[in-house]
Amino acid sequence: MTQVIAIDWSGRKKGAAEAIWLARVVDGKIIDLENGRDRQAVIDKAIELAGRDLDTVVGLDFAFAFPAWYSKRREWTSGRAVWEAMREHADVLIEACEPPFWGRPGTKAQQLGDPYRETEKALATRPKSVFQIGGAGAVGTGSLRGMRHLLDFSDAGFAIWPFDDPGWPLVVEIYPRLFANGVVKSRHRNRRDYLATRFPDQPEPLRERAAGSEDSFDATVSALTMSRHIGDLEALPRVESGDGRRIEGAIWTPMEAFG
Repeated sequence: MTQVIAIDWSGRKKGAAEAIWLARVVDGKIIDLENGRDRQAVIDKAIELAGRDLDTVVGLDFAFAFPAWYSKRREWTSGRAVWEAMREHADVLIEACEPPFWGRPGTKAQQLGDPYRETEKALATRPKSVFQIGGAGAVGTGSLRGMRHLLDFSDAGFAIWPFDDPGWPLVVEIYPRLFANGVVKSRHRNRRDYLATRFPDQPEPLRERAAGSEDSFDATVSALTMSRHIGDLEALPRVESGDGRRIEGAIWTPMEAFG
């Protein structure tokens, strides 16, 4: 019986705790759905929960690394090197917003290299670039402020896939839009109807709470989808040394996502 935790992340400088949601599913049933913790506190909570049950997988919805060319430019040769650099310099990079980062007023989309990782280009619905740290849908701020916390998981004994060989407890990168593609998430009725149709066996009070915001919806749908595809997660492949995913990372998708 594997415990599944999905965390809907936020890179906000202020008020992040309200937007960060943790959903926990055990044996196919949602058990917890909570917000109110800041970034460090929610990571600590996930690590605490895994300490009670090592058969735990945690899904985080931020980019775990950069396109390979940027890491090479910065002389980062491993995922851990990237995360250590972000622990020290993430806020400096965000505040400076210098190429290849962009999104603040007066900045232009960078042209120093490909803005996307290979894992993002492989998806039919492409996420925003990690280099975009401002503007509609920007994910860069959350990613830069999230990468440092992968060190917390690693130091607590988690395998961070695909940078590490698969093992338990496990951390994977997720993209919630893949799990509810086509849903107009800005509409409460659409969120509620999707949950009732897709997950009718879940406790109604928690379904209602999940429908309350886009953030709680994403955390819930991610955790339940991961739980439904736990066999895929248990069968994650080992990524060989030299494979680009060892430096760029990879978004976990259910096998059925690509037919």
